Formats: sequence, structure tokens, C-alpha cells
Amino acid sequence: MNEAKQGVEAPSTRINPFFEPYKTPHDTVPFDRIRMEDYEEAFIEGIRRDNEELDKIINNPARPTFDNTIINKDDDKEGYYDLLERVSTVFFNLMSAETNDEMEALAQKMSPILTQHANDMRLNPRLFERVKYVHRHHRRLTPEEKRLLDDCYDGFVRSGALLDEAGKEKLRQLTEEANILGLQFSQNLLKENKAFTLHITDEAQLSGLPQTAIDAAAQEARSRELDGWVFTLDSPSYVPFITYSTQRELRHQMYMAKNTEGIHDNENNNLEICRRLINLRREIAQLLGFRTYADYVLKRRMARNVRSVYHLLDSLLDAYRPTAEQELAELKRVAAKDGVALEAWDSAFYAHKLKLKKFNIDAEMLRPYFQLEKVIDGVFGLANRLYGITFKESKAIPVYHPDVKAYEVFDEDGSFLAVFYADFHPRKGKQGGAWMTQYQGQYKKPVRTANSGTAFVNVRPHVSVVMNLTKPTPEKPALLTLGEVETFLHEFGHALHGMFANTRFESLSGTNVLWDFVELPSQFMENFAVEKAFLRTFATHYETGEPLPDELIRRIVRSRNFMAASACMRQVSFGLLDMAYYTRKDEFTDDIIAYEKQAWKRAIIGKQRTDTCMTTQFSHIIAGGYAAGYYSYKWAEVLDADAFAVFKRHGIFNRKTAQSFRDNILSRGGTEDPMTLYKRFRGSEPTIEALMRRDGIRPQKKLGPPKPSQREGCLNR
Repeated sequence: MNEAKQGVEAPSTRINPFFEPYKTPHDTVPFDRIRMEDYEEAFIEGIRRDNEELDKIINNPARPTFDNTIINKDDDKEGYYDLLERVSTVFFNLMSAETNDEMEALAQKMSPILTQHANDMRLNPRLFERVKYVHRHHRRLTPEEKRLLDDCYDGFVRSGALLDEAGKEKLRQLTEEANILGLQFSQNLLKENKAFTLHITDEAQLSGLPQTAIDAAAQEARSRELDGWVFTLDSPSYVPFITYSTQRELRHQMYMAKNTEGIHDNENNNLEICRRLINLRREIAQLLGFRTYADYVLKRRMARNVRSVYHLLDSLLDAYRPTAEQELAELKRVAAKDGVALEAWDSAFYAHKLKLKKFNIDAEMLRPYFQLEKVIDGVFGLANRLYGITFKESKAIPVYHPDVKAYEVFDEDGSFLAVFYADFHPRKGKQGGAWMTQYQGQYKKPVRTANSGTAFVNVRPHVSVVMNLTKPTPEKPALLTLGEVETFLHEFGHALHGMFANTRFESLSGTNVLWDFVELPSQFMENFAVEKAFLRTFATHYETGEPLPDELIRRIVRSRNFMAASACMRQVSFGLLDMAYYTRKDEFTDDIIAYEKQAWKRAIIGKQRTDTCMTTQFSHIIAGGYAAGYYSYKWAEVLDADAFAVFKRHGIFNRKTAQSFRDNILSRGGTEDPMTLYKRFRGSEPTIEALMRRDGIRPQKKLGPPKPSQREGCLNR
């Protein structure tokens, strides 16, 4: 966060930037003017304004209507904005991308206050009575208005509006505790991740590592004022080390550091936090009348119920496990030639050796052709070929860190479409992984016209993609692996979903869709990473300018299914673990590590270790939005393989197909049932066969239709 210089503004005259129009290009967040003390002041004032707005609604003597109850905010007034939403968005986005000790302390302080305020709104009986009346006695609504009303009513019910006072009070306690513990889990995990380093001073211990990894480690050491080389648990450092290092003991050390995060006997231990969060979610669901937390979650998912989720996971197990077992056996044979009994920290190393032997290709061969700046051009160029949009970097738009680039995005007709922030590299205070978020969602703002009518101004979104890609060094620019290119494409798919949003209400726009539909646009974009026609548009050697050779592209395509079955089993194992925790009907008191090993056993190929733990670092299902929803990745993968088959049939750059995808999927948000949207694009429901064909998997048995009780789900085999 950039602090204002001392003495530039007198304290008595300075206005909290959250309290006034931003007066920046496209009303973007003025990161350069925000100070730490601005957040708490804006939070408190935002809560006060919310309460004032609530009083207006519940004390309105007029009969409740859609207009005076559901969309009552004064968003037709010039300069109106939701202050609490504004400050919360900035603060919690930066908590992931650019945090510090002060922000973490404030988050701990404000979390229970904000949770209590949210409960006060959701559990207000007078407000719910008005919403319930409108739900039963509303005017003729557009389909989007009806969707908003149904979501609003259902949101109140799912938040406890039908509970008695004792139940509401219990729900308050449970949700407040869950929010605090979720925040603590994330902070502990970040501290664990940043605490470990592997400091090497003996050059011989760098054996096998590619020069890019060595250069990055040297730069990391210099940044810490150390000699030699420093490796961390951030992906651009960890993945090359575990893949290429010939130093087996050091690989072991790195692997164990990564896979024991959150189980050490220190203040960052997450074991009890996980156990309590699992129980809190079960208690919340049962208080609301559901058997399990999974039942509660899946009622608002494409899958609909637990049976459909297990139908998907079981189908994938049946189809992929035999091939995964063959893959492991082959890997063991390669290791045995070195006299090594394969362990977990050997898998990536020997998978690399095997891939090199079979296809004569590895990630380091491709790095010189994937210079970040050219990858950016390639990804933006892909969006231009598909949808006609263009990107223009803007130095006038404030950013929260020098690493961040801001772009103006323009539609095919030249009209402004969105602001796009891209934050590429790991650093202190930034969570690991990759994600897309927004600083402003899209919606249509009603304004009064001269003849007392109403017109709508399309407020365009401000979308952000945050990643942890390989950093540049003094010797070389940022050179990416093919996997990192896929990560960029994945998050860019989410970004397109946000940027193309074109709905009236912000809560239904962009990525505000059912959770097992949200990964379709992102995973769909990954398909382009191995398409020759796409690679030809940008992949040139960073030194010579020569294009990626045809032979290398051929090897990329041939090797795309390498270890695909094992990768699928890994995802299925995570889905099984997630469901095991959240389909429980009774209190969870088990040992986390032992329970984890048993829960995903069916999908594990090979022996399991008893001294590692995934759960304590599994943010998606413990502190994120994927609790009882991790299956969504494979669910969406079925959709994306099926959807990309349409592009393959008509041409991967076919504008008509892309326009249909934009019109029916990317721009519609959550305004309609997602299967309705998908069938409008595809013409039919998806099947698992397209995914299997893409992964090179042959069915072990004839694929029949699902049992009648399972037809509520997405898959119709």
C-alpha cells in the first residue's frame, strides 16, 4: 500500500478517499491515496449507513414492493455508492494480494463486527417480512428481476430468517466463530509458507536445477542479504526444485516442509481450527434444517445433491484409475533403474525423466519461448481474435504495488469495456496460488431522464487477476513454464467472465453464478495452451526471436495426456476428502491426519504417508468457498471439454462460435439456470466422453445412463 507522503495533506483537511468520488480514470480505486487508518473509519461509517438504509426500508409505511424493498438503494442519485461494499472489497482483496501486520490485526478486529452486522441485516424479522411479502405478492417481473427476488428470499431463508429467536442467536454465534477461524487459518498458512527457506551455499547442491531456478534463487538470497541461493515454498521456486533437483535428500526436505504446513507444534498449527470449522459448518446446516453441510451447499449448485457428486467422482474413478495405476507402475520402473524405491518427493523428478524419455520435452525447453511480455501479448491477442476486444496499458490508473499492471479494455466497437489489473509475481505479504477478483462489478445504474423517465447506464467492471508466476532476474526476463501459461489462461478466463458481464444487477453479474459453473470459462481457456495455431501467435525465443519449432509443438501435443489419469485421481481424491468432511451428520472428533488418509483412499495410487497433511493447508475447502464444492473443478472440466469440442469442430478462432459462447455463457452471469445457458450454447447437456477423449482415456466398460435417482445432476452418461 502506498502511503501519502508526510506533510502533503494537513490532517484537518484530508478527506478519507472512501468517503468521496474517487476522481480517477473510470472511478478506479485510488490506491495511492489510501492510508491504513482509512479502512477502519470507512468500515464503521459504512455500517452506520447500512443501518440507516435498513431503517428507511423497514419503516416505510408503503406496501412492500420489489422496487421499495429489494432494490431500494438510492443508486439513481449522482455519486451514490455502497460505502461498506467499497471499503470491504479493497481491504479484503489486498489481504490476499498485499497484506501486512497492521492489516491482519485490523482484520481480526473487524471480522466479528462485520459478521455481526451481516447477521443483523439477514436476521432482521421486519426486513424479512417485507421480502417475504414481495416474494408472494410482486408485480410482473422480468426473468432477471425474478431471479434476483428468488435469490434474495432464498438467501434470507438460508441465513436463518425462519428460525426462532434462540435459533437466530445460535446462528449468530456459529457464523461469527466460523469467520474468525477462517481468517486465522489463512493467516497461519501464510506464516507457515513464508517461514520456511532452503538456504544453499554449496554450489554442488544445485545439481540438476535449470539455470532459471538457480538465478531466481540467487536473486531471492540477495533480497534477503544472504550469500548463495534461497529456495522457498512459493510455486515458482518449489516446483522446479522438486522436479529437477538431483539432491534427493533436499527434495525430501522441501517436500516435507510443503506438506506439513499447519501441523507443526507451534502457534500456526491449524489442526484444531480445521476440526472446529468442519463442526461449525455441520452445526449451521443442521440448525437450518439440513442433514449435513453438503446438503445445505448443494441445494444451490448444479449438482443439486450428494448423489450427483458421488456419481461424478465414482465415474471418474472407474474410468481413470486403471490407467493411473499403469502410470504409477511405469514411474516405479524408472526409479528402480536408479535403485530408488519411489517416494512422494521422487514422483515429480521421475515423472520429468520419464516424460523426457518418451517425448523428449520438459518445461525448461519451452521457457525461452514463453517470455511473460510475449505471453501477455498472446493472451490478449487470443481475446482479440475470439471477441474483438483490445487492451491498452494505462499508467494513469493507480495500482497497489509496482508489480501490478493496469489496462483499459475496449470492445470491438471501440466502447470502453472494463479495467483489468494483472499482478504476476510472488512477494512477501502475498498469498500463494492464483485467483481472479473484482474491485467493481458490472451493473446497470438507473438514472432519471429529462422527461421524468428512467434510463440505464452500464457501469463497467474492474477485474483483477493475481498470480505467482516466475519472476524476472537481472540476467533474464520472466520466462514461464507451459503450466504457468495455462495458469494465466485459466485466470484470464475468469477475468473474461467478469469483463463481459452485461446484466442489470451486480449480484447476478459476471462470476456470480452457481459455484460448480464458475470454473467453466476458466478451464475452457486452458485448452488453447496446446493449440498450435495459438502458440504460433506469440511463442518466440526471447533472445533470437525464432518461433517455437514445429517439432516442439508436436511434442507438446503428444505429451499433453502424460500422467493425465494420475492428475485426475489427485483431483478426485480432493473431492472425496471434501465430501467426507461435509457429509458428516455427527460431531467430528477424529484425528485429522488419519481421517484424511482414509477419506480419499479409493483415489490414492500407491502408498500413503502418515506424517503429512493436506487438510491443514487446504484453503479451498477450509477457509475458502469450496467447502462441499471441490468436485466443481472436475464438474466444470466435463463442461469445458465438451464446450471446447464445439470450437475444435468449427475452428478454435471461429468468431461465430466465440460470440455464442460470449452471449450465452460469459455475459449472462447468474441470470438464468446454468444448464439452460449451457444447452443454449451447446445444444445438449454435456457428457463425460469428451473429457475422456481429451485425456486419452479408453473406457474400461460400457458407459450406461445414470440411475434414475441420479438424473438431477449435470452428467447424463
